[in-house]
Amino acid sequence: MAGKKLSRRDRIKKGIRKRLTGSESRPRLSVYRSNKGIYAQIINDVTGSTIVSASSLSKDFSGNGNKSEQSVAVGKLVAEKAIAAGIKEVVFDRNGYLYHGRVKSLAEGAREAGLVF
Repeated sequence: MAGKKLSRRDRIKKGIRKRLTGSESRPRLSVYRSNKGIYAQIINDVTGSTIVSASSLSKDFSGNGNKSEQSVAVGKLVAEKAIAAGIKEVVFDRNGYLYHGRVKSLAEGAREAGLVF
C-alpha cells in the first residue's frame, strides 16, 4: 500500500515539475513534509542552488503547537529569510502533495509574511 502512494506522489511530482521551474527573478519554493516535520526551500533551478531554507526541526525555529501551526510558522520563517535575501516573488512547488492541510498552512504563512505567488 505504501509503495502505491509513493509512486503516485512521484508521478504527480514529475508532472508538476515539467511545467514549473524557478529562475533568478522568480525562484521555486519547494515543500517537503514528513511525519515529524515540514521543510521549505527556495531554489534557483538555473544554477541548481538553494537560496533559503527553513524547517520545523531546525535550531532557529521556535514554533509550538500542532503540526499545522508549526507549518504556518515555517512559512513565515522562510518568507522572512527570503525577503532579507531580496526575494519577493516565488513559484510554489507543492512537490506532489495535495494543496491541503500542512502544505496549505505553510503557503498561507508565507503569503502572510509577504511572499507573492
